[in-house]
Amino acid sequence: MTEQLDESVKEAQARFDAGMGAVGDASPYPLLKELRAKAPVRPGWPEMGIWENPDDGPRMFTAYSFDAVKAVFTDNKTFSTRCYEAIVRPLQGPTILEMQEPEHQVYRRLHEYAFARSSMSRWEAELVRPLVQRTVRRLREAKSADLVEQVFMPIPVRVIAALLGLPESDISEFHRLAIDLLGFHADMDTAMAASAKLKEYFRTIVDDRRRNPRDDMVSRLAHAEIDGVRMTDEQVIGFMRNLLPAGAETTARSTASLAFGLLTHTDQLAAVIADRELLPQAIEEGIRWETPLLNFMRETTRDIEFYGHHIPAGSTVSVNLGSANHDETRWNDPDRFDIFRERKPHIGFGHGAHVCLGMHLARMESTVIFNTLFDELPGLRLDSDAPAPCIAGMYFRSPPHLKVVWD
Repeated sequence: MTEQLDESVKEAQARFDAGMGAVGDASPYPLLKELRAKAPVRPGWPEMGIWENPDDGPRMFTAYSFDAVKAVFTDNKTFSTRCYEAIVRPLQGPTILEMQEPEHQVYRRLHEYAFARSSMSRWEAELVRPLVQRTVRRLREAKSADLVEQVFMPIPVRVIAALLGLPESDISEFHRLAIDLLGFHADMDTAMAASAKLKEYFRTIVDDRRRNPRDDMVSRLAHAEIDGVRMTDEQVIGFMRNLLPAGAETTARSTASLAFGLLTHTDQLAAVIADRELLPQAIEEGIRWETPLLNFMRETTRDIEFYGHHIPAGSTVSVNLGSANHDETRWNDPDRFDIFRERKPHIGFGHGAHVCLGMHLARMESTVIFNTLFDELPGLRLDSDAPAPCIAGMYFRSPPHLKVVWD
């Protein structure tokens, strides 16, 4: 068994990065700082080249400040996720992402069965730690590696696959199809084809778990019930199709960006290695400093006056999490990576009714990954003979490569 990415997955990831603006070393943060300084909310979507709204037709606005972004997430009745229905439902089937209240509340509680915090310790001991240790220990003798390709990208996928109860032999194909599905903005035909294959594959698994429950997420969801409500097969399949793009992709990017931050700030790296109690705050600072996915969308359900703008019902509102997490009114020198800064909640996992379901799993995975790297690879440092790494992307952000050596 190998935890490395096979070539088909690497090719799919390269297509995704190119099509979704996750390449190039240009940073969005100078422009976001300029936009945020002018107004917390602006018409259009300026960082994507849409500077004004048309005289007629759909309206769009973008929230940049921490308070404005948090306000959008908090008021989920006015700022609805129904804008995802036209895109997400054809690709992934019914998911809680586009559900509205009160339906959303009931189904979110059903989904929480899959991510029960009470399961985290067992998952860590039985699944995550053995997988991470096996992956990292296989690298030791080589004395060098690309941590993105050999650690950060493959591990979250394998964790999700194991939690879903997928067979080892199917993981590479599952990973490739999930990446193709996530890249729908760049290639809708490829995404739809991947969606159809995943649906067919997952239907077989759901059918089996209905008849023969196991100790995995699919079985929990297939048999969960609240007030007489149970998830349909289509809803369980929708959850499965959404899980890898929503979970593994962002965890891979956030761990890679934190590693970049630590490896390029060696005093902070040394501090965390010496005192592992610092790791939780380092993980939070990494997510704040380089939020893996910068934008989410909402649609207004009513006319509203919001930060000096009249926003009509039916308008699209983009919330820029990256900008919110770099708001100077909340953090001093926010563009600087600093694990010792005053601890304040960031908004990298979202906020409110649709806050990330898998955030506890993501934090646990990150903790295990970094503790294992520090334990198994002494003297971990950037490879001075390799090109200097960078964080890439304007929408999805993380380092494409992170070449390191150790003693």
